[in-house]
Amino acid sequence: MDLGLANTCAVVTGGTSGIGLAAARILIEEGARVAICGRDADRLAAAKAKLDTVKPGAVLAERCDVLDGGDVNAFADKVKGWSGGKLDLLVNNAGQGRVSKFADTTDAQWREELDLKFFSQILPLRAFKPLLDAAPAPAIVAVNSLLSLQPEPHMVCTSAARAGVQNLLKSLATEFAPRIRVNTILLGLVDSGQWQRRFEARADKSLTREEWFTALARDKHIPLQRLGAPDEPARAIVFLGSPAASYITGASLEVSGGVSRFI
Repeated sequence: MDLGLANTCAVVTGGTSGIGLAAARILIEEGARVAICGRDADRLAAAKAKLDTVKPGAVLAERCDVLDGGDVNAFADKVKGWSGGKLDLLVNNAGQGRVSKFADTTDAQWREELDLKFFSQILPLRAFKPLLDAAPAPAIVAVNSLLSLQPEPHMVCTSAARAGVQNLLKSLATEFAPRIRVNTILLGLVDSGQWQRRFEARADKSLTREEWFTALARDKHIPLQRLGAPDEPARAIVFLGSPAASYITGASLEVSGGVSRFI
């Protein structure tokens, strides 16, 4: 199936690793030009080098903290010049989970988590909307978590923030219609640097990576009996952001290996 992404331009925040990097690569493979951003200059350069092997000249890589309005606006200005003044797809992909219960989450941690989850969406949306408005069939895809609909007591702060973000994005799907489509993916457990760090800090050092991740999937009751690979949610992002999904907006696609308990 032709996704219709040839000669389009996309922005992927948090594009230096994991799902963001995988989405950028697939978009380039489908014929898009992609601008990525990240806070770490070394990781940004490494990501650009990887993407240049797919198609030289198809990627713009800029240092940007998505919680800094000045950084985000400067990134949008760079993209405007690079893309010819329009943007076909914005992928908002930033942030990680905070493990904490209500009793041990401080006011500062609540504010930090709410700020991260909301403004990593709000600031890019605000900065890039004029470029999206200039495109013929623009789309936004946000990476959110299954926690937004199925909260976990050991991640109370992140769960609450994710739920608020999901409400925001659903509202924007109506506000931005019919010009801009807005969809989300809801992640379960996906192999990432965060899970790699937890593996390295495991109590039983005799366990191999495969053994530890298999046990994790079993403990989390994932029906597919494994964590997702970054490419798997990335493919969902690319589809939802493409013209092939032209009648889909306001939707949330669960990418979780079947771990959800709701209908």
